[in-house]
Amino acid sequence: MALAQLKIDTTEARLADVEIPQGAAWGNAARADAMARVRRMGLPTRRDEYWKYTDPASLTAADAQEAALFENDEGPLFDAVDRIKIVFVDGVFDPDASDDLTAEGVEIERLADAMTTDIHWAKDVYGVLEARGQKPVERSLAALNTALATDGVVIRATGQVSKPINLIYLHKAVSSDAILHNVVKVEAGAEVTLLETGPAAARFSKLLEVEVADGGTFHHVCTQGRDHERRTLTHCFARIGAEATFKSFTLTFNGVLTRNECILEIVGDDAVAHVAGACVGDGNDFHHDDTVFITHDAVNCESRQVFKKVLRNGATGVFQGKILVKQGAQKTDGYQISQALLLDEDSQFLAKPELEIYADDVACSHGSTSGAIDETALFYLRSRGVPLHDARNLLTLSFLAEALQEIADDGLAEDLRDRLEGWLSRHS
Repeated sequence: MALAQLKIDTTEARLADVEIPQGAAWGNAARADAMARVRRMGLPTRRDEYWKYTDPASLTAADAQEAALFENDEGPLFDAVDRIKIVFVDGVFDPDASDDLTAEGVEIERLADAMTTDIHWAKDVYGVLEARGQKPVERSLAALNTALATDGVVIRATGQVSKPINLIYLHKAVSSDAILHNVVKVEAGAEVTLLETGPAAARFSKLLEVEVADGGTFHHVCTQGRDHERRTLTHCFARIGAEATFKSFTLTFNGVLTRNECILEIVGDDAVAHVAGACVGDGNDFHHDDTVFITHDAVNCESRQVFKKVLRNGATGVFQGKILVKQGAQKTDGYQISQALLLDEDSQFLAKPELEIYADDVACSHGSTSGAIDETALFYLRSRGVPLHDARNLLTLSFLAEALQEIADDGLAEDLRDRLEGWLSRHS
């Protein structure tokens, strides 16, 4: 079926002056294939089913809208953590601000270097997981990232990586338009933690592809920075092998528009996949969208989706989550919860939870709620001398706690809890 004229016009306008980066033959082929997918699918509009709650116009426009720089008086996040720091400024690698990329149990390279190497392990991952994730839902903006990204990192964990790898995204130009593509391969039995922090750019497109081999473990914690006017689109595509573990948590502050898509494919028996997120939004220009699709294609696997949003002063939150259990994926344990705490009558939460099950021996559940702070609990705290704003903050942190519990590292979770408490205090 031909694309609607609106999609054709949107796509052609975005691609009018675009040139596909060139490198090694395998990279050129991956990028060309991705661009062919973009042209076939067309870029999204509000008429697309999975974009009906979020207007993609500012993400598909040829030029990025300017975003004022945010002066952050807080210290760097995870500053007390012994980590490998890799810094990008407006989407460009900064070697002077980054640590040595050599570490035991892991290989780290810039994507720009890997894509000029004739033979590289990233060939089996770059663009491959993104292409697999295009069915049954088309994600043309992810394909556009694969086609155009020139920077990012490729990480291959071969053992137990002792230090987390921290990708730090700095925003220093009001009109920056950054596209980054990161690739992670966790070999059998290996373990690695990836941290991502910062606003990155006025408009930021980031794609993460993660291959977790049998028995591997991947931990991911991402915080999306405080710039009030930034626009961010992220994709995470992962393939999870037998007895492997994948856990990802994202915390979002501020921003005009944030859309996080996570597409997980469980292909090995006894695997575990958890994806969670929390956001706090203030103002009618705040729009935050979490879209998740988890496919169970193996026996005795567990998945969890836990998303919490705190919204005030006309902020909007969106959750679209699906669990697909394929035929033969018996003994699947799938859990999905999405909840919003609305601190006024002007904010709204739009939810679309889905289950699609083709196996008969499963335990799958989903739930979605929105509401105000529990007045009984608030009265209880006030009656014991807790000031009103402190009582509200305590109940808000309690509401977010289930999502924060998905972070395996207690130290990282505590650091994020402190940042949340600070945000709530400043907005009381």
